Amino acid sequence: MGIHPITIALFALLAGAGVALGGLLEARWIAVAGVAVGLGVLVALRIASQWQRAVLLRLGKFRMIRGPGMFVVVPFVDTVPYWIDLRTITTPIVAEQTLTKDSVPVDVDAVLFWRVVDPMKAALEVENYQAAVAWAAQTALRDVIGETDLAELLVGRQKIDSRLTEIIETRTEAWGAKVIAVELRDVKIPANLQNAMSQQAQAERERQARLILGDSELQVAKKFQEAARSYQESPVALHLRGLNILLEGMKQNSTIVIVPSSAVETMGMGSMAGIAALAREMKPAGRPVAGEGAGSKG
Repeated sequence: MGIHPITIALFALLAGAGVALGGLLEARWIAVAGVAVGLGVLVALRIASQWQRAVLLRLGKFRMIRGPGMFVVVPFVDTVPYWIDLRTITTPIVAEQTLTKDSVPVDVDAVLFWRVVDPMKAALEVENYQAAVAWAAQTALRDVIGETDLAELLVGRQKIDSRLTEIIETRTEAWGAKVIAVELRDVKIPANLQNAMSQQAQAERERQARLILGDSELQVAKKFQEAARSYQESPVALHLRGLNILLEGMKQNSTIVIVPSSAVETMGMGSMAGIAALAREMKPAGRPVAGEGAGSKG
């Protein structure tokens, strides 16, 4: 981090005060002293934000971690080569044309969430800790893809995320980094394989539909078998069922039901049909008889 605006303001204030006081008293050394003190404050005073930690080296050796807030360094003796950010960092990970365990080339996009928990290790153990974490995450992603089948890669993302988190955290622990989570964003497969998988899914849905239809037919057949056994044990129930079927068919207007004579005899309805026909024939003949009786009375 560069020089903080507050230190610049202090430098300007001290230098201006020294120059003004020196001019007022006509003492050049006061002006020079004011400027020197201002420069000392400008060089020695450092301010770290709440999320920052400063790595302080004294004569090239690690001295301490300073921050947050204001701290003082010895000019020309102490140096602050690194300002470590402790906030969560998001790093995109891309694995292009990586072969799965079943030799399918895929493109995988993921996001790594991590943060620095040990600023000293992040500054001293690796040259560029952010680049090192990114490369470690990318190689771990390729390794996991190579050990995973395509089907597991498509449906088992949570399991893969957990494996990636463990692998990356093991590799980056020595650099003072803590992996929070790894999330797969997208898995791209070749277009021809997408068509094949779509056809396979459609065939699977059709197979499931036919299995469900077959189960339904089997249940209906079992119910028919139970009904047949009931009718076999009780012929009267079969006859009542036949009458019910005829009644349901004759409920609608202008409905003609043709019943074979064999079916009528089987249901024991032959005598009933004959009686009904005889009644229809005798009913018109009875009316003239009544008329004739009325005429004779007249």
